[in-house]
Formats: sequence, C-alpha cells, structure tokens
Amino acid sequence: MTAYAELHCLSNFTFLRGASHPEELVERAAKLGYAALALTDECSVAGVVRAHVAAKPAGLKLIVGSEIRLEDGPRLVVLAANRQGYGELCRLITVGRRSAPKGRYRLTRADLQSGLPGCLAILLPENEPDPEHAAWLQAIFPGRAWLAVELFAGSDDRQRLAALTAHAEATGLAVVATGDVHMHVRARCVLQDTVTAIRLGRPVKDCGHALFANGERHLRPIKRLAGLYPATLLAESVAIAERCDFSLDSLRYEYPAELVPPGTTPAAHLRALTEAGLGRRFPDGVPAKVRGLIEHELALIAELGYEHYFLTVHDIVDYARGRAILCQGRGSAANSAVCYALGITEVDPSRMAMLFERFISRERDEPPDIDVDFEHERREEVIQYLYRKYGRDRAALAATVITYRPRSALRDVGKALGFDLAQVDRLAKAQSWWDGRKVKPERLAEAGFDPAHRPVARLIDIVGTLVGFPRHLSQHVGGFVISRGPLAELVPVENAAMAERTVIQWDKDDLDALGLLKVDVLALGMLSAIRRSLDLVASLRGRSVTMQDIPAEDPAVYAMIGRADTVGVFQIESRAQMAMLPRLKPRRFYDLVIEVAIVRPGPIQGGMVHPYLRRRQGLEPVTYPSEAVREVLERTLGVPIFQEQVMQLAVVAAGFTPGEADRLRRSMAAWRRRGGLEGFEERLISGMQARGYATEFAQAIYRQILGFGEYGFPESHAASFALLVYVSAWLKCHEPAAFACALLNSQPMGFYSPDQILQDARRHGIELRPVDVAASHWECTLEPAGTVQAAIRLGLRQVKGMSAAGAERLVAARASVPYADVADLVQRGGLDRRDLQALATAGALQGLSGHRRNALWDVAGARELPPLFQAAGLAEADPALPVPSEGEDIVADYASLGFTLGRHPLALLRRRLSRMRLTSAADIRKAPNGRLVRTSGIVTGRQRPDTASGVIFVTLEDETGMINVVVWRDLAERQRRELLGASLLGVQGVIERQGEVVHVMARRLVNLSGLLGELTARSRDFR
Repeated sequence: MTAYAELHCLSNFTFLRGASHPEELVERAAKLGYAALALTDECSVAGVVRAHVAAKPAGLKLIVGSEIRLEDGPRLVVLAANRQGYGELCRLITVGRRSAPKGRYRLTRADLQSGLPGCLAILLPENEPDPEHAAWLQAIFPGRAWLAVELFAGSDDRQRLAALTAHAEATGLAVVATGDVHMHVRARCVLQDTVTAIRLGRPVKDCGHALFANGERHLRPIKRLAGLYPATLLAESVAIAERCDFSLDSLRYEYPAELVPPGTTPAAHLRALTEAGLGRRFPDGVPAKVRGLIEHELALIAELGYEHYFLTVHDIVDYARGRAILCQGRGSAANSAVCYALGITEVDPSRMAMLFERFISRERDEPPDIDVDFEHERREEVIQYLYRKYGRDRAALAATVITYRPRSALRDVGKALGFDLAQVDRLAKAQSWWDGRKVKPERLAEAGFDPAHRPVARLIDIVGTLVGFPRHLSQHVGGFVISRGPLAELVPVENAAMAERTVIQWDKDDLDALGLLKVDVLALGMLSAIRRSLDLVASLRGRSVTMQDIPAEDPAVYAMIGRADTVGVFQIESRAQMAMLPRLKPRRFYDLVIEVAIVRPGPIQGGMVHPYLRRRQGLEPVTYPSEAVREVLERTLGVPIFQEQVMQLAVVAAGFTPGEADRLRRSMAAWRRRGGLEGFEERLISGMQARGYATEFAQAIYRQILGFGEYGFPESHAASFALLVYVSAWLKCHEPAAFACALLNSQPMGFYSPDQILQDARRHGIELRPVDVAASHWECTLEPAGTVQAAIRLGLRQVKGMSAAGAERLVAARASVPYADVADLVQRGGLDRRDLQALATAGALQGLSGHRRNALWDVAGARELPPLFQAAGLAEADPALPVPSEGEDIVADYASLGFTLGRHPLALLRRRLSRMRLTSAADIRKAPNGRLVRTSGIVTGRQRPDTASGVIFVTLEDETGMINVVVWRDLAERQRRELLGASLLGVQGVIERQGEVVHVMARRLVNLSGLLGELTARSRDFR
C-alpha cells in the first residue's frame, strides 16, 4: 500500500498565508492515513504545540520544521531530526526574528553556515531551479538535503516533474514529493484567497497571479497523490519522516541555578529563607498548625524538585519590596504557608482552611502556579530587573495570540471583497461589543445591507470562518519564562512591538500543555491605589501604615460591604457584585473568598448561586450525597463554587484518575476556543451513576464544568483577591478621603470613572476642592478640612490636555512665591500655550481671573515679556465679560475635566424631568416591589456579563444617586439604538426589590440625550 508523509505544510500561524488551524491539519492528515505530518510555518513554531496536542490522541507522527526564505539564497524547509536539531532550528528562527522588526525576519546564508547538524533540509525550487542553490545546500547539509517536487494538477505538471528530476540528477540531490499545503480541505480555498488579499492590502479581484491557480494546496488523499507523483517520490517522504524522531514531549525545563549560594543546596537555602520569614511573621513563635503546613510543603517541594521555582519567585518579590513596590502573589502555590513565610503573599494560613494542603499535586506532577501582581505603574521596573539579571538569552515573555474578532474580520474581509471604505465602516460598526463571536445577518440588515445579496452572504460566510484565526503574536501581560541555559534552544525568541521587550513564540496554553514553567509578573491597578492610600494615610496620621497593619475581621468593614457600599473596592464594585453583597452578607474572610468567586459565569451558568444563597440563609437544608463529596464541598455548603472542587469531584465521585482530572482542567480552560469537553460528559455522568450518585447531581456537575469553561475562578486566586478586597474595603471604610484620592491618582483602572468616584466621595461627606493653579499639584492631594477626614484637592492631572512636564514647572515656580495673576503665571510658570488654554478652560485659573471667560481672555492676551519690559508694569484694561451661567460652567467642566464639582447636570433639569413624570434615584430607592416606574439618568456604565441570559446591567446617575437598570436580551435587541446610543436614558419598568437591593426591570427605553444640550457624558462599558 502506498504511504506518504507531508513535509511542507503551513498553518494559519503563518499569518495570512495558511488557511487552517494546526488541529484541523492534524485531524485531516490522520483521517487520510498519512504516515506523518511536518508543520513548517514560516520562520515560526508558534502553532506546533497545538498540533502536538492534537496529534497524540490521533496517533499521527508530528514533525517539527519551518519554512524559511534567505535574503541571499533559496527558500527551503528545515526539519528537526532530533533534540539537537530542534534546538538548532529554534536558534535559527531566533536569529532571524531578532534581526528584524516585530512580525518580520531576516536570514542569510551566513546564518546557516554551521550546517545545523541535527536538521534535514528540503530545497523549494523556483520556476527555474538554480544549480548553485543545490550545490550550496548540499555543502551545508551533506547527506541531509533533498529537492522538493510540488505538483498541483496543472497543465505543466509533467514538464515540471521532468525538469526537476533532471535538475536533481545533475546536482546529485535526491527528490521528494511535498505538497506546499496551506489548508486542510479544498473548501478553504476561498478563505485562502481572502487572507492573501488581506496580506497584500488589495481586493481579491486585483491580486492576479498572487493567488493560487487552483485549490490543490490542501491535504490530498494518498490515492490522488499516487496519480500525480512517481511512487519513489512518495516513498522518499516516508523515509525522511522516519529519520525524524524528535517529539516535544522530550523537552525538559531547567531552572536558573544562580539563586543558590555556593556551598549550600536549593532545599537548604529555601529552608533558611522560610525560617527567617517565619521569624518575621511570628515573632512570638510559629503556631503548631503553620509549622505543620511548612514541614509538609517543604517536603513536597523537595520531593518534586521545585525549590528553584520558589527561590526565583522569592527573588522577584524581594527585589520589588526592596524598592517599595507593592506586590501580592496568587495562585495555588502562592497561597501556601511557605509563600506566606517568604513574603510572596499576605494571606495568613491561619485565616484559611483546607486550601494549602493541595498547593502542589504529587499525583499529577503539576507545576506550581504562582502569579505575582505588582503596582501597574511600576511593574516595568520588575520586568527590566529580570532582563538584567538573566539576560535576553535566558528570559523572555510568553506570547499572546491575537485572533480575529468579528469587527476586525468584517473590516479586513470587507476590504478584500471590494466593499468601499464607507461600507466597511458601516459593516464593522454594525457589530456591537455584546454580539459575541458570530456575525448576525440581522445586524448587517440594520446597517443597510441585504444578507441574501451574494457578496454580503459570502462576506458573512468568510468572516464566520476567519473569526478566531491568529492574526499576530503579542506579548503576554506578564508571563515570564526564565531558563538555566539559552532560552532559544527551548523555543524561539522574537522582538516585541514594545521597546526593550522580547517574547517567545508560545502562549501560556502552549507552556501549560508541555508542562513548562512560567512566572507571571502582572500589573494590578488596585495595588497602586492601595500603596498610594497607605502613603496618604501615613502622611495624614503621622505614622507608617502597611497592609500587615490593617486589623483583620473588622465588623465595621463587613457592615459596609453588606450594604453594598463598595464603589472603588477591589473586585466587588460591579453592579452584579453589589447586587449579591446584601444577599450573601459577608461576615468573615472566607465569605469574601466565596463572594469573589461566586459572581462568575461558572457558578451562575452552572445554577449554583441560588442554592448556595438559600443554604446560607437557612432556607434549604445542606445535604451531601456521600461522605467523600462532603469533604470536597463542606466549606461551600454542598455547592461547588471553585474550579478545584469540580476537579476533586471528578476524582472522588466519578472515578477519574488525577491525570484525567488534569486533562479535564485543561479542557475546561480551552473548550470555549476549541471545544473538547463533550468527550468528558459521558465519562463523568456514567462514572457518578456507577458510584450511586443521582443523574440530576451528575448533570448539575457537568453544567458547572461547562460554566467554568466560560470563566471559572480557582479558590487559590479568590483567596488572594479576597485579601485585597478586605484591605481596599478597610481603607474605604476608615480612610475614605485617602482611598478616593488614591483611586483618582491611579486612573485609568477599575470599574468607575473619576466622576463616579467623586460623586461617591461627596455622598460620604468628603469635601472636594477644585483644580487650582495656586494649590494643586500634578496628583490629587489631601488638605486639612477641620474634620477627621481631610478634603481632596483635585490635581492638575485631571485637566484634559495638561502636560505632566508643564505641571511640574508650574508647581516648582510657585514654591517660592505665589502667582499674582495670569501674567505672572505666564512669565514664571514655563507653560506653553496649550497648557495655559487647558487650565483656563478647566476653571483652574479662577483664583487669578475670576471666572472662565476672564481666564480665557487673560491667557489669550498674555505673553512672556523680555526682562526690559517686565519691570515697566505694562497693563491694559480688562473687558467686562459676562459671568458664565451655571449650565455653561457645568458643560465646560465635563468637556475639560470629565466631571463637575458643581451641581449635578440633572439637578438643573429636575423640574422638566418631573413634568415628564420621571422619578429620581432617591424615590426609586423607596419604591415598593412590583411598582411600575418611570425614571432617567446619565448613563455611567453598561455591563454585559458573559452568561446565557444575555442580560445587560445599566447604571444611571442623577443628583440623588445611582439607579440600577436590568435590560433583558429581547428588549436589548428591540431597542438596541437607545440602549447603546443614549447618554441620558429614560426607562419605564418595574421595581424588583430583594432586601436592600433595588433594580428597575426595564420594559421600555427612551433616548433623552437631547436634553443635555452640548454636555458630553461618557460611560464605561464592560463585557
């Protein structure tokens, strides 16, 4: 029987050339009975891990290779024959990528001069094969070079075969059949033409010979290949494949070794650091429980050889703390007693139960998981420390694969199909942020396109396939891979778009699939806000304050949280979280852990939220189908809420092995993108039934797993986040002025805009003082107010168009002598015309000019005078400009600051709104359940949680507070324009009250934005 191995195959990781996913190519090759498949993306191995994962269950041999084009030579395919060859190939790709800007590469013959002894090479001849190319390749790859014959059912196939055979005989090269594969099936030909047009930047109809002549560049049946190629060329492909015995499974990661001092061992050094940390944490002696955890964890770390990993993370954290950069570890391994002793986390083991004993899995040999969050404005210092310490050849960021989304696909495909730019813009704008990953024909119809029209129908079809295709590699938010030896022998490294950054060609899922370790160095805005808050409190109270100094389990903090008074508080500030808080009523730290995790698509879609609440409130008995399940679910009242619980249930209730549970976890993380959970359904349900569990229980667990596939939260992460929830809530409760000031200075971050933060501060009795060139610094500051809480002086950073450098000069010149007037400010402040205009527009010159119009006049006429004229005291009479009205000032405030410290805009409209029978937020809060109401407010936020119901939460604001509106999917579809387009939204609906939580369930929406006149108000919209 004829056999064949495809040795030249591009996936869609050869961006805008390949038209199939690596997994599709593997599955098709296995189905066709190929002996092997070489994935040979151009100067890349970015897709090879996905192919590897797909090839193992398919039983297909996968060969790692790459297509490269030399600047001064031929195009060829390089295949890794063994582990040495794989390292050589990765180094070659790294050289090419590091020698060129992001997204490109540059290789010459000199880069192959070493000969790559562990690799094989296949020459890809041009239309007229060059004998010199063949001679050069034979010299570089002696006994390891071939000439590719690629036939595509063209009229010249016979002549092409003869010419290449003769060329091979003349040059001494062996010949082999290859397919130049770009797609797994012929049906992708239309998409392949489209991505070619996108790559070239012109419509398909203008691409001419840049398009393939037919659809033959797909994985073809062996029988068809046998009709095109001589049997010897097909047999040669199999012989080459047999010479390649490298598998990605053979890769082994080695930790950096320099963190262990000479004369000691990794275990001894980790022990010493841990004991020193315990002495600092527990100066009066280590509690027995903590000591037991420490000994257990250190023994397990030693058994699995993970000392270097913990030492690496400790070194990073130690560097940050030494420079007063606030950081916090999270993840399964981060929430261990060892990490608490090392200072990686502030989560005290004594505040948690049944969490730390599972921080590393002996059975699954699963790598540790530690993410470290740093202040978002100072994380770059930590990143550059890692590059300095380990060098560019041993440290790099993981990649993130940027994929096509509906809007970007509509734009690119629209241009490729010849739609004009105005049409392309309408196509893209027809797709909203909540529409998901599918292009809905009705959306295009609303934009004026006929979905039945052939070009539009083709567009929809192509876009549907292109969505999810990789577009380019970007850098991961902070996942670092650090190696003992050259990293480029493990995976290629390339330049990132950002200066001073390099990235590897694999993403976090690829690293996870191969069991390779990364350390996540992440940015978290709340840590910046907490650090600023602590600094402000220390300055205000005259004593140093740290996170460790904040008292635990403060009843006043939990009372505030239970009232959903959580604007600005980490993680529990969204409308969905605020709606949950008065129902869950957290009273202790572990309640916050649950709160963080329960308002997520996993528990919501799995139907676990309401049973948990009913059991917590005593409305439903807490039951367990078995003692084994009790051990897993007792801490969450018999309801699985955390990702770890789902995995444990698979083991104890369905009979999964630890390895199977680990595969389930990986599938849970990837199924939304690639599917793959369906195979676990029968195994889970039948396994539970066989062990005596009810079918309903088994199906409920499976629904929970599907929910976690959308977004599930691990208990380990929730515990770390819960600590930041508590710290930020304590600051809001006891130091609200400092907390609000810090939030303003840490923008952009979080759920709320500066306007909403200021409105909330005002509701809490904090005095707000305007931006003023006589008093403001760049950042917002605290000023004495004659009360326990200080006043907030708004900073110059709040002024749109104001430069930080200009603000620095302004403040420095003011330090010795206050400004007398605008002319003095112009003379001494060192501000350019743009800065002066911005300050005048924002009302920051009121103390010098009286009001905005005077300020604008003064700025327009002021100029820096030569020294000769400065003493002359030249002056001219100021015109009597009218004072702006209150409404004009408010409009100017929103335009220049994004908020106002004057009355709320709707206070000016209240009489008119009352005549329209529109109720205020204050009256909505008092309305009884079930009452039909009409209300209105400025839209401050729209949130569409990723749940099956398609509900949208809209937050409206008026002069009396906030109104929470729920818009169900049907109404959102009917009144899409009003929902998305209104700045001032009118709502008719019904009050739904659950205790202190009040929502308006919308029945009708009205766009009232015209009432705002020239006022511009922006909302924050989230998915």
